[in-house]
Amino acid sequence: MTMSEPISDKSDFIRDIINEDNKTEKFKKRVHTRFPPEPNGYLHIGHAKSICLNYGIARDYSGKFNLRFDDTNPTKEDQEYVDSIIDDVKWLGGDFEDRLFYASDYFEQMYAWAVQLIEHGKAYVCDLTGDEIRAMRGTLTEAGKGSPYRDRTPGENLALFARMRAGEFPDGAKTLRAKIDMASPNINLRDPIMYRIVHEDHHRQGNKWCIYPTYDWAHGLEDSIEGITHSICTLEFENHRPLYDWFIEQLGIFHPQQIEFARLNLTYTILSKRKLLRLVQEGHVSGWDDPRMPTIAGYRRRGYTSDAIKNFCDIISVAKRDSTIDVALLEHGIREDLNKKARRAMAVLNPVKVVITNFPEGRTEMLEAVNNPEDETAGTRMVPFSRELYIEQDDFREVPPPKYHRLSVGTEVRLRYAYIIKCETIVKDADGAVRELHCTYDPDTRSGMPGASRKVKATVHWVSAKDAVDAEVRLYDRLFIRENPDDAEDGKDFLSNLNPHSLQVLPRCKVEQMLGSAMPGDRCQFERLGYFCADARDSKPGAPVFNRIVTLKDAWTKIEQKGKQ
Repeated sequence: MTMSEPISDKSDFIRDIINEDNKTEKFKKRVHTRFPPEPNGYLHIGHAKSICLNYGIARDYSGKFNLRFDDTNPTKEDQEYVDSIIDDVKWLGGDFEDRLFYASDYFEQMYAWAVQLIEHGKAYVCDLTGDEIRAMRGTLTEAGKGSPYRDRTPGENLALFARMRAGEFPDGAKTLRAKIDMASPNINLRDPIMYRIVHEDHHRQGNKWCIYPTYDWAHGLEDSIEGITHSICTLEFENHRPLYDWFIEQLGIFHPQQIEFARLNLTYTILSKRKLLRLVQEGHVSGWDDPRMPTIAGYRRRGYTSDAIKNFCDIISVAKRDSTIDVALLEHGIREDLNKKARRAMAVLNPVKVVITNFPEGRTEMLEAVNNPEDETAGTRMVPFSRELYIEQDDFREVPPPKYHRLSVGTEVRLRYAYIIKCETIVKDADGAVRELHCTYDPDTRSGMPGASRKVKATVHWVSAKDAVDAEVRLYDRLFIRENPDDAEDGKDFLSNLNPHSLQVLPRCKVEQMLGSAMPGDRCQFERLGYFCADARDSKPGAPVFNRIVTLKDAWTKIEQKGKQ
């Protein structure tokens, strides 16, 4: 198989371009992609789409994939972000092998290329402030005005640029600008800034530099240095492509092809780094890895699987136009993946005690339970059954509503994997709240017994009181109440659409004995309740903390339909 022949049958407009490039041998049948994050925050689900796309293309064409940090803004970058990004890319399966690069490693070469443009009259040092540059740039219908410093000689510009590098000028005093066309219909070509002065220590370079390249100047140069063939970006960079091409052509260096695709937008989700940073800094969430955040770290801590996220990215594919994907599709994919993989267990989140009055005191029976009906290799486990149990408060009603088929005085239910029980009486505390349910059991209704086939209308989960483990359970829900969180009323911002019920902490839950030894990151299905994961930060063996990953069904669909009635 040659590199021009993809090993996957995937098809989209980007792969169509690559297939044509390989036919014409534009890059000598070579495919080399990259993921170039800025280390100024944690990666989110939109970045996951880009990682899966760039790595997937390199893999499918037997090519190469780089991870390169665009660390050109020291005021916003941090090593914490670098470390988290590396972990996230690896978790998603993006294998960059030994090709981990940093834009800051190329600063000296970028500076030399800037000098080359100055020498050829293609760049100049400008003394205008940022506001003045914006004011003179013009509009879509009006040409811009040239800087009064535009006609400085190459000699003057070289001297000033060297002094900028030497740190002789304060922040904002001067910039280096490309000399292109102030009347261009593309505003990005109206003498864009290449360098700005920033007296700030860099997380890798320290105080070696006090001038830093802009993204537009650095991006294409980085791609060229690394031999990237297809520089895949989101649509907001489409109007920047002529500038990407201009810089490379003026320097006469290797020329990658920039291709733009639609970024990922999800309902009920914010994917702006600036707004995600606000959520963290203002304490609306516990951090970048809060399980309600759409960051990859947040999804990992909540219990999402990398396979589910990769499958989601495959399903939505790539497009040329922006659109918004229903977050329910992502949640459905998580359910599908976990349904096949997650062990089953029983947990009672809001317990009420059940006393089986005709079951002998001190006796324990071990009952067989299925670990995963979707996976025959998962086998079974033994769960203890005793005189005192816990069931969910919602599985009992003193005064049952119409069509309520669970437990009430005089009615029967089946206990999952166990017996049919009948509620005989209730015991209340001094405040009138139900404290205990006194029930009887039918010993002939256990699996394998003569009455095992006897039918009742409901089956409920339970745990043995003396064997259960205490656990904290955190019920996470969507962070925003509107499909478009930016759609705020009365001039408010997206924070007004925060969901006040996005987190409910249940500190006194009762879970199956085996869950007491759950390790951080372990996933399971709490039968009838949803999929849960032992929290990677707070859960400890013997003192488990479980995060709800996703419910068994999409409860939001019912909520939304009810709201539209």
